[in-house]
Amino acid sequence: MKNTIIDALKSSGQILIENFKKINKISIKQNQSHIVTKTDLESEKNIVSIIESKFPNHSIIAEETGFKIKNLEYLWIIDPIDGTSNFASQIPWFGILIGVLKNFKPIMAGIYLPYYDELYFAEKGKGSFLNGKRIFVTKETDLKNVLFSYSLDFSEDKLKTEFETRIIKELIDDIRNLRATNSVVDFCYTADGRLGGFINQTTKIWDVVAATLIIEEAGGIITDIKGKPLNFKVNQSNYSRNFTIIGSNKILYPKVLELIVKAE
Repeated sequence: MKNTIIDALKSSGQILIENFKKINKISIKQNQSHIVTKTDLESEKNIVSIIESKFPNHSIIAEETGFKIKNLEYLWIIDPIDGTSNFASQIPWFGILIGVLKNFKPIMAGIYLPYYDELYFAEKGKGSFLNGKRIFVTKETDLKNVLFSYSLDFSEDKLKTEFETRIIKELIDDIRNLRATNSVVDFCYTADGRLGGFINQTTKIWDVVAATLIIEEAGGIITDIKGKPLNFKVNQSNYSRNFTIIGSNKILYPKVLELIVKAE
């Protein structure tokens, strides 16, 4: 299973690099913040093919092609390009995520940032690694000493946007600086300690399964913005539901939760 994840990440990473900075046909999905390119589809086709060749009886959820239901004991979660808007704009903040759920709990995960050739991997109970070297979330205990990421997308719900901007105001008053790639890069840099944490209120299961295990195995914590555990139990009708997420180390995390409550 580990070799399958790594093979799929590396081979699709090559597809992304070969198409990066080339003209890509862009299609809008739900709204202007959510787009898809031909490269997304090529990457996803490659990953699904590799997984199905090794584990033909396992189920798969992939961002572009949906839910392939077989044996739900094992469920592969795929994002062929996270950060498609960056990719399409020739900004190298993008990556590929593959996570495996066993009975809806993350047990193995890989993330690859092909532009930087950085591969993150975690297995339940065995730690998180970047290119084979063990990684940990930041040891900082004071928000003023960290960079913190906040990803903000267009929303037709103006009250939601106003709530998010209030959170940003509270964060800016307490952290060193605010940063955002609005992509998987924010999750990776939290896992390896470069960022103090992140908030994103517009994610799907394919955005967060792999990141959840990698951050937790790096010693961090990740929940929804109310502090509740992320629930990955899915079926055909709810697999595309929205997730709000906050991730950080175990000292900074409750402090950021307090700021969110203050912004409500």
